[in-house]
Amino acid sequence: MYTVTKYPQGHFSWADNSSKDAAAAKKFYLDVMGWDKEEVPMGGGEFYTMFKQDGQHVAGLGQMQQQMMDSGMPSVWNNYISVDDVDAMAEKAKSLGGTVIAGPFDVFESGRMATIQDPTGAFISLWQPKNHIGAGLVNTVGAMCWNELMTSDVEKAKTFYSDLLGWTYNKMDMGEAGDYWLIQNAGRPNGGIFPLMGEMAGMPPSWAAYFTVADIEATAEKVEAAGGKIHVPVSEATGTGRFILAEDPAGAICYFIQLYQAQPWDLN
Repeated sequence: MYTVTKYPQGHFSWADNSSKDAAAAKKFYLDVMGWDKEEVPMGGGEFYTMFKQDGQHVAGLGQMQQQMMDSGMPSVWNNYISVDDVDAMAEKAKSLGGTVIAGPFDVFESGRMATIQDPTGAFISLWQPKNHIGAGLVNTVGAMCWNELMTSDVEKAKTFYSDLLGWTYNKMDMGEAGDYWLIQNAGRPNGGIFPLMGEMAGMPPSWAAYFTVADIEATAEKVEAAGGKIHVPVSEATGTGRFILAEDPAGAICYFIQLYQAQPWDLN
């Protein structure tokens, strides 16, 4: 019900953690999520960790390059969108006001990627799969279930991604929190966009990943026991589930959510 063999263009397919302290971050996620792991050699004594749930790859983690750390870049979860032709999409992104930050380049035989910055300032990666489609499991416990953009200019972001990927949107009224826009791709929900408001207004626009857990209270306890921090305590996403926003010991931030009802995957 939750196994993926192919992602349609425009769908989120992967997330990985570029960490300033990969060893500490790896231990944190293994402790909190109970994931298995597979270490992939990258050369020069470096390894890329593929986290696994029920035998399927669900997320990745690697040590941040020294020049990136020297530039002051924080640890971060990178979000990937599957595309059919990454070179063409990178050029299209530029024509729409985006900036190509890295690539396109090959990642061994796994795929080809580019990292872009949208016109509002948020970073996102495009992934053209070869041997690695992305996550082989979604939505269920232990897997990524959602990707979300916080931005200072919702309309500009919506237009960019719609023109680039063909996304459409459904608006939800969140009251004082403002409007929330559900992203639709290939006939199904594919993430959300909401405005940076109030205390968050000065934050830089960014994409965040959600990972599904069985028990949000137990996960919150594990986060703190493993050396992480909780920035948003257990909260309600109306009709969807209960979540926390957490920071790992190396500084990367993601959401953990206990879903009321996980959506099966039906696009293979």
